[in-house]
Amino acid sequence: MYVCSCFGVTEKQVKDHAEAGACTPRQIASACKAGTDCGSCVRRIQAILGRGNCPRRELLDQGMPALASEAGADLSEAA
Repeated sequence: MYVCSCFGVTEKQVKDHAEAGACTPRQIASACKAGTDCGSCVRRIQAILGRGNCPRRELLDQGMPALASEAGADLSEAA
């Protein structure tokens, strides 16, 4: 099923990008352009991504830095 009619992006493609690490509609847009034209698919993309499907989001929910560079900065400051 198509999620983004403007660029012909399917639900499977969005899920594949999510499995590859895209956690937000903006990251999906960077990967395949979905959501960058009329924007009507952004809510559908959000629904596909859901809450808690992203390891980085889970780190943020636990109060930990989501980016490796931030984690490294925290470690070097602690030393």
